[in-house]
Amino acid sequence: MDSIEKNLLAEIADIHEVPEGAYNIRSNGKLEGRNTTANIDIVTKEDKPGIDIIIKPGTVHESVHIPVVLSESGLKDMVYNDFYIGEGADVTIVAGCGIHNCGDQTSEHDGIHTFYIEKDAKVRYIEKHYGEGDGKGERILNPTTVVHIAEGGYMEMETVQIKGVSSTIRNTKADLKDGASLVIREKIMTHGTQTAETNFTVDLDGVDSSTNVVSRSVAKEQSKQVFNSHINGNNQCYGHTECDAIIMDEGKVEAVPSLSANNIDASLIHEAAIGKIAGDQLIKLMTLGLTEKEAEEQIVNGFLK
Repeated sequence: MDSIEKNLLAEIADIHEVPEGAYNIRSNGKLEGRNTTANIDIVTKEDKPGIDIIIKPGTVHESVHIPVVLSESGLKDMVYNDFYIGEGADVTIVAGCGIHNCGDQTSEHDGIHTFYIEKDAKVRYIEKHYGEGDGKGERILNPTTVVHIAEGGYMEMETVQIKGVSSTIRNTKADLKDGASLVIREKIMTHGTQTAETNFTVDLDGVDSSTNVVSRSVAKEQSKQVFNSHINGNNQCYGHTECDAIIMDEGKVEAVPSLSANNIDASLIHEAAIGKIAGDQLIKLMTLGLTEKEAEEQIVNGFLK
């Protein structure tokens, strides 16, 4: 891999050298490198682009890295990745995509990730999106995540997009069985004329299933963001969705959290807050010697931390 691709891997997956454990690295639409372990297998799909990640029951303290990098202007890449997490497993999965575009054509990566999390299994899923390059071509990322969690299963999703993505539509759908839990933490920052749309739909089907969907975002300059979140409480369950956003310059944010209680024992809460940086926060930091711009950066970094 060249220096550009290595830098992208460092940005999206903190990979500075060959990672430990299982991994599958995709570069410009092709397999760049792969490793499997005794408990984690990675198999190339035969009917469409993508891979199957198969984690044996009882696997613990192991990780899987599946980053994607694009450095060719005009390339449009699409993958279908399916994850099979065996009963009682406890693993970390690191995904994400980085695009370097110095040309005039649009570069795009779309990924559909489907998770089948078996009984009492736990998954920490980290997905980071990043764009760079001084070309006029757009950098587009459209991730779709589908999650099926069996009894007692748990998934924690951390999705981050903080730089360089021209536009994105991020769709996440999940259904949970008895005692299953899903935690989603989203962080997005847009600038220029970038656009970002996120759509979450969670079906709490099982007894004592629960979810917590939290989004924090910053819209700078003329960028626009839309946040849609819908929780269906179909049983005795608990659901919470929250959107906190900072708007700067001429940025725009639309937040639409919604709830559907379809059972008398469904407990559902939604919150949304959008506003500018408080003047007293800026003044306090500026009295410590920071410029206004430096103070804004400190506040934004702390908000998205």
